[in-house]
Amino acid sequence: MGGRISRQSRPRSRFPLGATFIINSDFFERFSFFVTAGALIIYCINFLRWDVRVTAAIYHTFVALCYLTPILGAIIADSWLGKFKTILYLSIVYITGQAVLTVSSINDLTDHNQDGSPDNVAVHTALSMVGLILIAFGTGGIKPCVSAFGADQFEDDQENQRSKFFSYFYGNTAVASFISAIVIPRLMASECGIHSKQECYPLAFGVPAILMAVALVVFVIGSRMYKKAKPQGNVMLEVSKCVGFAIKNRFRHRSKEFPKREHWLDWASDKYDKRLIAQIKMVLRVLFLYIPLPMFWAVFDQQGSRWTLQATAMNGDFGFKIQPDQMQIVNPILIVIMVPVADSLIYPLIKKCKLNFTPLKKMTVGMFLGSMAFVAAALVQVQIDNHNPVFPAAGQTQIKLINLGAVPATVQFQPQLQSVEVEPNKETGYLTFETSKLLSLNVISANENKTRHLELQEEQRYTLAFKWVPTDINFTWVEDNVTSKPEDGKSLVRFINNFSFPVNVTMGDMDFGVLEPFSVSNYSIIPHAGWSYTIKATMPQDTCTVDSMQFGYGAAYTISLDDCVEKNLFITHFEDIAPNTVHMAWQIPQYFLLTCAEVLFSVTGLEFSYSQAPSNMKSVLQAGWLLTVAVGNIIVLIVAGVSAIQQQWAEYVLFAALLLVVCVIFAIMASFYTYIDPNEIEAQFSKEEKEEDKKDQDTNEKEAEAHSQL
Repeated sequence: MGGRISRQSRPRSRFPLGATFIINSDFFERFSFFVTAGALIIYCINFLRWDVRVTAAIYHTFVALCYLTPILGAIIADSWLGKFKTILYLSIVYITGQAVLTVSSINDLTDHNQDGSPDNVAVHTALSMVGLILIAFGTGGIKPCVSAFGADQFEDDQENQRSKFFSYFYGNTAVASFISAIVIPRLMASECGIHSKQECYPLAFGVPAILMAVALVVFVIGSRMYKKAKPQGNVMLEVSKCVGFAIKNRFRHRSKEFPKREHWLDWASDKYDKRLIAQIKMVLRVLFLYIPLPMFWAVFDQQGSRWTLQATAMNGDFGFKIQPDQMQIVNPILIVIMVPVADSLIYPLIKKCKLNFTPLKKMTVGMFLGSMAFVAAALVQVQIDNHNPVFPAAGQTQIKLINLGAVPATVQFQPQLQSVEVEPNKETGYLTFETSKLLSLNVISANENKTRHLELQEEQRYTLAFKWVPTDINFTWVEDNVTSKPEDGKSLVRFINNFSFPVNVTMGDMDFGVLEPFSVSNYSIIPHAGWSYTIKATMPQDTCTVDSMQFGYGAAYTISLDDCVEKNLFITHFEDIAPNTVHMAWQIPQYFLLTCAEVLFSVTGLEFSYSQAPSNMKSVLQAGWLLTVAVGNIIVLIVAGVSAIQQQWAEYVLFAALLLVVCVIFAIMASFYTYIDPNEIEAQFSKEEKEEDKKDQDTNEKEAEAHSQL
């Protein structure tokens, strides 16, 4: 009675331990990928110094490659190595890629002069590209294998447990995305470096590499618990051969003397059995509906690129500070909320209203909501553009005046262009002039008159700070070298020494060095927008300090060091570039619309694909679905490359219009689709095959009986 229960008689209700290891390993992999992809945009702009368009192009190329390589991974797993070895070997490729990317982000690798910036950006760029390619092959190659390998751990009578496994698998993606959106800015906000402290991109990329190594270790630990099916041939390869033979055979028999067949794929019946042909027909009907789908992904995946860049031009003060790339956290939060709400409330309510809300109708509505999300993004972008400063265009120069003295002044722009009154301790906005017409300026203050002849450059900004002192007017003329909003959402600061003696200036951990009387420091990046810092001025006799005001997002400031009384430093803030005023909360509606679109389109699309495909060809549709994501990112590259649109809001409208047109096309295609039950069709084939086998058996028996009588 106390004997061991045999493996065959063991109850099947228990969740396989091997599947648990696979889920845990997948979580680390997903988290690793999201951290890498999330940091990529800011890394390319701030470290590699690429412009917005090149950065977006690289990002979407990387994502496209991540969704093209699953086909390669599926072929390797099914035809050669098997799922376990494919995941193992490609995970090593994955980790290698992350290690290379981490090395590429080390500033001191080529910073030979120790000035805080790489001396040879080409080396860092080359290493980054190698790392990204390896990562794309690694994550893409294991993508179709992990979920299928996990499903292999369940017996045929464990459908409920297998369903839970896929739910956990989908939840991994949402939770990993959520946590990574919190972690990424904290990693990048850390400072590291041997010779100078910089944003710690090696940490932002190194942590994912370590976590991916953890994922691999967890996966290997569970090795003995896995059911490892041997490679049994690639279904995709078999489908491709059958389709190729049908096309080739049809071309051979294209003359009218050969009778037409009901379906072009029936030309493959000369070599392939009817069951396989019928199964391929089912798959092709779904793949045909996939043709318009890439346009949705072209819109959806821009939340990781264009929307993050949009957030850099916005104000992230929610009472606590939100970094631009942290806004992506809205999507996983809404996913966690919207999926159960849709399943338990919205869909049942629609069903009670007796509306036939079929899967294809859900996907159509999802595409429409995706289009509306980009309309919302365009409206937000218009508000951002309206609040952006106007920078000098071709043939123009801008000049800003700062009066650091105690008496008013008049500045005359020659030859007789205009005169401007400037009050004490006040500034003007940037005044715009035609570069060729402005030759000099006069400053008149307290009966003193001083002239400066100008040699100006087009599309450049300058600052003229001046101060009346007895019998003279002191000038300082500065070329600002900032002709656009800081793209990463951070702010810039510089100091003017308004004392009559040298002053050493620090702000927090930032050292601006010794400033001579009436000289100006270079702009430096303020590490944390929204923070206040202690400003310290060390003088020959004393050291004075003051807590500065909070610095906004995406601004540039000039701070004048004016006076020191009892160790209290008195300063004046001048705003060179106004901080971002449009709040990041305005992005929430577009994220909400896009998340609703994702729930209706993505979740429903996968469910529809699986329900309409025969059991042995679900991997074919999985590869096809992932391919639509890759093509969608390629569409972004093509549209952005071909389009001559300069305004970002207009590009958003373009994508919204394209998706709306595709939505209409998809709705028309969907109206002609007839839903099927692949199980019934396969059961019918099984029945016919049994009947044919029985018929053949009866025939053989009759022939044998007749032969025995002879």
